[in-house]
Amino acid sequence: MRWMVYGVSGFTGALVARLAVERGERPVLAGRSAEKVRPLAERLGLEHRVFGLQEAERGLEGIDAVAHCAGPFSATSRPMVDACLRTGAHYLDITGEIDVFEGIGRRHEEAVEAGVVLLPGIGFDVVPTDCVAAMLKRALPTATHLDLAFVVQGGASAGTAQTAVEGSAFGGRARVGGEIRDVPLAHRRRVAHFRDRARGVGAIPWGDVSTAYRSTGIPNVTTFTTVPLGLGALQPLAAPLLRTPLAQRVGKALARRIGGPDEHTRRGTRSEVFGEAWDGEGRRVRAALTGPNAYDLTADSVVKAVHRLPAVPPGAHTPSSAFGSDYVRALDGVVVSGPTEVG
Repeated sequence: MRWMVYGVSGFTGALVARLAVERGERPVLAGRSAEKVRPLAERLGLEHRVFGLQEAERGLEGIDAVAHCAGPFSATSRPMVDACLRTGAHYLDITGEIDVFEGIGRRHEEAVEAGVVLLPGIGFDVVPTDCVAAMLKRALPTATHLDLAFVVQGGASAGTAQTAVEGSAFGGRARVGGEIRDVPLAHRRRVAHFRDRARGVGAIPWGDVSTAYRSTGIPNVTTFTTVPLGLGALQPLAAPLLRTPLAQRVGKALARRIGGPDEHTRRGTRSEVFGEAWDGEGRRVRAALTGPNAYDLTADSVVKAVHRLPAVPPGAHTPSSAFGSDYVRALDGVVVSGPTEVG
């Protein structure tokens, strides 16, 4: 399979490219800036292409699959998906944005007709949480409610920070009765029983609000991470300012200066995921997962996922609908506990 990493001038795209070469892969590297793409391609001895998203159809000529790593995906996913549907290239990305998942999911029939796999969220957003959700559904088929929580260590990249700036102007979101609803940030708090220790977490908007429902059919989904006390009350007050064009420009300019965690930091940090599902009869099941640094998990998942695509039926998928709930167990350094019954 001839595949491409688009967005190698970004932290995660470059990480994917380097890991691919370490594993004997020869992806085509691409992005819109020759000054940023060419040096990495030359260091790695790889073919490269330079094109903007408005030229993506031309840029994908002869490519079987593209790993799209150039965010924020709210702006970049649609033109790349359009190009993949026209050229017949499979599409993967590393988004965690709810609206991007929803938009790509609505293109399922187009993808089936084109013979193309559309697979957003094949990184930390949302592989571990999505696979845990599918495990819990398999353990409790009658589940009506699902809570998913995560914590990550090691800091963020510029791309992740820019996406966070976009989302800071809005509150929380949850799946309620099968529908995505706007809710206050941290509208729920609970204890999440991670593998290392229990932690208090607060509700946030996370990609599984979209994907876990598509993967499991569970109609009530809330996602959590560690949230400072009082943040939920402050966010509505700050939101009008954070939505202004000036605040967004300043915030994103500052975010672009973030370099991302270096190798030493990534090796010394990890990620944790917890999930709990329950039904109307009071039955509950839990599962937890420990993995490597979220960026290392993302790069590993992208490189592994590319070559599994030919076996996936065309259409829009989540990680677990494409590869099964045990896909996360195939990733380096991942340990899963459960699912187990509670009570």
